[in-house]
Amino acid sequence: MKWPNTLTVIRHGESTYNILKDKKKNDPLYQEFLASYNNRDKEPKNIEIARNLAQVIFDKGDYSLGKGDFETPLTTNGTEQAILTGQKLKKLIKLPDVILVSPYQRTIDTALYANDGWSDLASVPMVEDERLREKEHGLALLYGDWRILNMLHPEQEMLHHLEGEYWYRYPQGENTPDVRQRNHSLLETMTREYSGQDVLIFTHHISILALRANMERLDANQYMELDENEKPINCGVTIYRGEPDQGRDGRLVLDMYNQKLY
Repeated sequence: MKWPNTLTVIRHGESTYNILKDKKKNDPLYQEFLASYNNRDKEPKNIEIARNLAQVIFDKGDYSLGKGDFETPLTTNGTEQAILTGQKLKKLIKLPDVILVSPYQRTIDTALYANDGWSDLASVPMVEDERLREKEHGLALLYGDWRILNMLHPEQEMLHHLEGEYWYRYPQGENTPDVRQRNHSLLETMTREYSGQDVLIFTHHISILALRANMERLDANQYMELDENEKPINCGVTIYRGEPDQGRDGRLVLDMYNQKLY
């Protein structure tokens, strides 16, 4: 069989940006902005209200981490999620032959804290692979919210609406097909370097969806439906198991998706 024997994929634990998003939802100023944004087509004056509020929120800078996405750390809760996931994971899979990890801080930390829960993981070679990084949001990173970006850059909102979420590429960033392309390259590496091995991956939300979409050959609409209804959770565990008798070269079959172990 050309594929790994097993492929286990884990999203990083809760990060400081995840907390920031929750804080934003409970901010009265942001709620006022959101109400104007969502009703701007019904009441034209709401466009100007939303734009002014967007500028105020942007100027305050409360919802930008002020650092690169690759530097975003785990929260204390995310650390605990990783440790507990490691503890439970050893009951589900064999000790992997290799660990592949996104080079972002939150994924590396998730892998290292999983070692605390499953100490044998420390003996497994860990390889950082940039193809496992999160989707790059480019200019949107400065705004901390795509709606605020849209209000302050109306041409981007027009383009976003015209192309749709799947195809739209944030300025200086990526779109979903970009992530799927690098994921295709990763799958080629799987068949070339890790055939017959047990592989463990620590990665991100969009990378996990890209993997499923590529493995299952989902089109744009099917991908968006998956993202809408089955988003990967923090430290969610997905397992593919090799079936050598399926197809000419065997195949990886989804055995578990997005399971919470903590």
